Amino acid sequence: MVYTCTYKSKLGDILLAADEIRLTGLWFTGQKYYANTLLDEHISQETPILAEAKKWLDIYFSGKEPTFTPPLHPAGSDFRQAVWQILLQIPYGQTITYGEIARQLAVKQGTSRMSAQAVGGAVGHNAISIIIPCHRVVGSNGSLTGYAGGMEKKVALLKLEHTDMSHFFIPKKGTAL
Repeated sequence: MVYTCTYKSKLGDILLAADEIRLTGLWFTGQKYYANTLLDEHISQETPILAEAKKWLDIYFSGKEPTFTPPLHPAGSDFRQAVWQILLQIPYGQTITYGEIARQLAVKQGTSRMSAQAVGGAVGHNAISIIIPCHRVVGSNGSLTGYAGGMEKKVALLKLEHTDMSHFFIPKKGTAL
């Protein structure tokens, strides 16, 4: 069974979802791909896993780095899982580029190249945002691109983590990166 509850953050409402043992989703209301992995049949009820995720979010939104991670169960292909594992390794307040993630994956898979665009697709389909920190991924030229929750939320999350924002910019719509 899947259980859901809503968390009220200073950036807007967040829908949390979990199975019996792990968190399966965390979406800002209205974001791209909102609840796209949520089963039609679910119960609106707070469970111990959802309470743990709310505690993590309370700490995070207070401007501190949580010292624990709730048990996670993101649904996705092996490729997406590999990308999300790299995202989980990005330190609080730090960023990484799509290209660097692609290079790390290429090394792990023993290939000469990996597509940064494919990485971008996996990052964008992360169903457990914030905890799996897709907001920490940036363009190689310093552009703040591609956050399903919206650019203003990406900027706010990075600022909340005290990330040095001096070398980042928001690209104009329609510009190639």
